[in-house]
Amino acid sequence: MEQRDDAPNTRAIEESVVTDFSERMSYGGYLDLPTLLSAQRPISDPPHHDELLFIVQHQTTELWLKLVLHELESARDLLRGDELAQALKRIARVKHIQRTLTEQWSVLATLTPTEYLQFRGFLGNASGFQSAQYRAVEFMLGNKHRKMLGVFEHDPASTAMLTEALESPSLYDEFLRMLARAGYPIPVEVLDRDVTEAWTYRPELVPVFASIYADPEHHWAAYETCEELVDLEENFQLWRFRHLKTVERIIGHKPGTGGSSGAPFLERALKLTFFPELYAVRTEIPEPR
Repeated sequence: MEQRDDAPNTRAIEESVVTDFSERMSYGGYLDLPTLLSAQRPISDPPHHDELLFIVQHQTTELWLKLVLHELESARDLLRGDELAQALKRIARVKHIQRTLTEQWSVLATLTPTEYLQFRGFLGNASGFQSAQYRAVEFMLGNKHRKMLGVFEHDPASTAMLTEALESPSLYDEFLRMLARAGYPIPVEVLDRDVTEAWTYRPELVPVFASIYADPEHHWAAYETCEELVDLEENFQLWRFRHLKTVERIIGHKPGTGGSSGAPFLERALKLTFFPELYAVRTEIPEPR
């Protein structure tokens, strides 16, 4: 029976609304929804209701990480070209994505220990530790680790992506190079460092940042960028912390499926830093007279 346009509690479809997609691109076609929505394939036997939550949680995380990498790569390239305003726009978007990623843990935290154990065994050795995109984000922010490439030897595409990220300057490297071009006294040994190595604390940079923070109005562009980078690191650490607490909530201190120690391994990640000098400088900023 055809529904009337004036039926109670309905909204009439405007005549201008396109409804024939036999020769037009549709919403589902543009987004390739048949492919996307068929990618959730629980493997527990018998099927367990909560496995779909676990899969969707991690797949959406990977989609957001794809966008984070897209934005960070662009921001790094823009810094290389001294296009700071556009680079900061990219970083601002990443910060919003980070907040979404962190809040997502609250959804997974609705999974109780008993529910998770019903299908955990079917994961085998699959683990978030093996997320190539997550590692690429870490590399992009300066936490380089060449041995991580060994985890992806079975996956040529991921190995190529991570190798490129390993061998390329990080976002922080490009920021420091931009400062040097702007006349700030960035030491040559910092500019010429081996970018395949993890960034480590460089005390000689603290006086440079101290001069920026001492007169933010005069050094506004550099000052604003420093604060944006601190936001990035803080958001990343909040994500790591929520990850840790969600794991503790669901599996306690059981080992991880990928062979790690689980929660203790994640806790040690909280000690890793991206921009340590931007935190160290805060101790050096003098009180106003």
